[in-house]
Parts: sequence; structure tokens; C-alpha cells
Amino acid sequence: MPPTEANTVEDTQLGLTDEEIALLRYHQAQAAGSSSSRAASRASSQGRLLLDSVSLATLSRHLDRLMQQIQARIEYLSEQSSIVTMQQYDRAGHLVDNADAEIARFQDIMSQIDELEIDFDRIAHIRDIVRDYRQRVEQLERELEHSATSPRRDRDGHRHHHSHRPHGQTHRHESGSSGRRHRH
Repeated sequence: MPPTEANTVEDTQLGLTDEEIALLRYHQAQAAGSSSSRAASRASSQGRLLLDSVSLATLSRHLDRLMQQIQARIEYLSEQSSIVTMQQYDRAGHLVDNADAEIARFQDIMSQIDELEIDFDRIAHIRDIVRDYRQRVEQLERELEHSATSPRRDRDGHRHHHSHRPHGQTHRHESGSSGRRHRH
């Protein structure tokens, strides 16, 4: 069954930057491709986020794996920067000859770390939004299952009233610095 507008949301309405939207679309297509979900792939190509628990769970797992890979790369590059620093101190006598190359290598490593940390923060922001939508969808599914199995009126003919959030209220997670910034 093709995704309808009722079970998707425009990715431009998620509070993401243009770069984060591009990352979301790319990784939603990647996650859909690995799970063979045509609906999620189609929604991604139309600039929409599919709002079903299976698609959101698949995307969430994909983003978690991606963040683990980025974190591992940051750790590796941090170790490399430490090695470069130690080599510079160890080679104090030869530092004049090798200084430019070592400094350039160090700056390149630091630049890669900075880029990865930016990507990490963007992916974390996207993941938080996906998790929020996943929780909402799962809650709605539970409520629908409960309402399908519960009578609409009690014995006295009174309607049951359920408390809902006011229309438009969202749970947006504000992400600040990841705390993983490498100080230079």
C-alpha cells in the first residue's frame, strides 16, 4: 500500500536545517534500501518521513549504527592526534625539519574531527526527532488497539473521555554541544 499523506509528514516540517534534511533523506533511503521498504524509499524520495513504527524503528537503528561509526572514527582520529603530538615531542631535535608536515597532518586530523562532530550532532538531532515520532506513532497504535477493544460507552451510557495533548504541541529535544568536542 503506497504511503498516504495521512501517514507521512513533510521532512521540511521537522525543524531541521537544510543540511539535516538532506542527511535525513539520504539516510532514510539507505535504511529503506537495507530493509527493502518500498514505501519508506518512496516517501524519502518525495521529501516525506513515513510515520509507521516499523519504518521509524528501522531508521532509528540505522542512525544509531551510523553514530557509533562516527564515534569510533572520532576516537581513532583523537588517538592519531595524540600520537602526532607525542611524535612531535619525541622528535624535538628533528622538529624543525618535520614541523610543517606534522603540523599539516595534525591540522588535517583536527579538521576531520570537527567535520565528524558536526555530522554527529546533526545525526543526533535527526535521530531524536525520529525517536519522538516513533514514540508518538507507537502510542497512537496502542491507543487505537485499546479503543478497538474497549466499548465506546459504559453501562450508564456516558462517553469515556481521554486526555490528549493540545493540537500542535510537540516534544522537541534541544540538542546542544555533544560534549565530545575535542579542544584544540
